[in-house]
Amino acid sequence: MASHGSGAACLTVVALIASLLAVFCGTGSDVPGPVVCLTVITALVSLWSLRLRRRDAGTERRVCVLVLGDIGRSPRMQYHALSLSKHGYDVTFVGFLDTKPHQDVVQEENIRMVSIAEVKGVGVGPKLLTYVTKVIIQCLQLLYVLLRMELQSHLLMQNPPGLPGIAVAWLVCVLRGSRFIIDWHNYGFTIMALSHGQRHPVVRVAKWYEHVFGPLATHNLCVTNAMKDDLQKNWGIKATTLYDRPASIFRETPLKLQHELFMRLANTYPQFQHGGSEEVEVEKTIFSVRDLTDNSVTLRAERPALLLSSTSWTEDEDFSILLKALQEYEGFIKEGASLPSLVCAITGKGPQKEHYRKLIDSLHLEHVKICTPWLEAEDYPVLLGSADLGVCLHKSSSGLDLPMKVVDMFGCCLPVCAIHFNW
Repeated sequence: MASHGSGAACLTVVALIASLLAVFCGTGSDVPGPVVCLTVITALVSLWSLRLRRRDAGTERRVCVLVLGDIGRSPRMQYHALSLSKHGYDVTFVGFLDTKPHQDVVQEENIRMVSIAEVKGVGVGPKLLTYVTKVIIQCLQLLYVLLRMELQSHLLMQNPPGLPGIAVAWLVCVLRGSRFIIDWHNYGFTIMALSHGQRHPVVRVAKWYEHVFGPLATHNLCVTNAMKDDLQKNWGIKATTLYDRPASIFRETPLKLQHELFMRLANTYPQFQHGGSEEVEVEKTIFSVRDLTDNSVTLRAERPALLLSSTSWTEDEDFSILLKALQEYEGFIKEGASLPSLVCAITGKGPQKEHYRKLIDSLHLEHVKICTPWLEAEDYPVLLGSADLGVCLHKSSSGLDLPMKVVDMFGCCLPVCAIHFNW
């Protein structure tokens, strides 16, 4: 009822302004036309602003979680959404839907996902033109999505990526009276500098942009105390450190679940297949054996070790380090070292995946098998909890962030070989 009344009031005011404008024009008033037009425009903008800010009984329990990336590959933001929903908030989760989010997010009644399209920009001409058109189109898309949804009490956004999301989200919060929260995972300009260099004009603009719009947030979260201190010292931003914690799904995997996953992977990836003779009453993978008479599962005594790494295949992870180490490991075995064979599974999607797949195919290793599977969200923690060693080659572009994958590995009680990080 309130919305209908407000709508009628808005129409009444608009009609009144139009009538006054007609009177001014018809009577030859001395008031200049531009002044009248400016008055009308101001009144209409004010009405529109009031409409954007109109609250109802549910406004304070609504939160928008925004990711300018793939929701399915944004575990920390998925956990934020789940936590908010479990505390009674209605969550609108905005981002790309390239890969399926975790089943808990999909099935949660209080979480509604809103898809936005990944913008590529103009595909011809100089790169600067591509960047500019991409930013403009993303701005318009975000404004359209965020201004059309119900009024949210808070807007929580991940950074990076934050260009142009931070500025648009801040503007929307100003127009609608919402509180703006940035969750700082890293600095976007430092990631751009990996491929363009520190002195590139685009990197300089990105750094200026984050310095100008970052402090405008109402509240700030970050992933490490090192980042918290840097935000305070160099940006004047007071942030709260919210350490990642592994979800309950990250734990050591029972043998039966391990075997079921190994069997599914063996249908696609030969590295998981058992190469020996088939036995009627036994189901085998390279790691495990199921006795079909009593359904019991055991690990094979001569099984290889399972090494697991996950990646977005970007410039901040140099997988040539791992490939060189695997070649050296192969050499140790050939020289007579008493070491197990290895299956190395590197999961994930990203721009450099094909580049590294070609390098992997050129290695021709005998005792080390490498595969690059893409896992469903439900299968990743199962494989992680089945591994013998986790590897993280993420080299922080800022030196301040801690990758979520390491925390997930800890949750699975998995020893991790990683580049040093400041917490």
